[in-house]
Amino acid sequence: MASSPHSDTTTAGIRVQAAAQFLPQDSDPEDKKFLFTYRITLTNLGERTAQLVSRHWVIVDADGKREVVRGPGVVGAFPRLAKGESYTYRSYCPLPTTWGTMEGSYTFQTEGGTFEVAIGRFFLVPTAPPLPAEPQRS
Repeated sequence: MASSPHSDTTTAGIRVQAAAQFLPQDSDPEDKKFLFTYRITLTNLGERTAQLVSRHWVIVDADGKREVVRGPGVVGAFPRLAKGESYTYRSYCPLPTTWGTMEGSYTFQTEGGTFEVAIGRFFLVPTAPPLPAEPQRS
């Protein structure tokens, strides 16, 4: 059985679940434009409140071209997670090839300082299963 194209990694009490889905309706294969959406869920499994302050992505396409992206927060937000809290966001990644990978890290801050949290490698592939529905918030 093939392994999942998604990832689920925990570092220093912060769980990062990542999953991507191909968007054929927004892609143009003849023009070498392939668009993927991805969803990240961050969950604080630790004891201390932590706030995400920055992101670092390494994106590699099927030709081996590597792009590094760094920036503050995620999609304009700086989520602060107390023990047991989660934060989910969606974003997009355009590629010039039919598949690629993403991985990287987030920098989180607590009262005790900053620490890095790994984002496990996940795959941007047309054959990935559809993203599960968003959890309902009460």
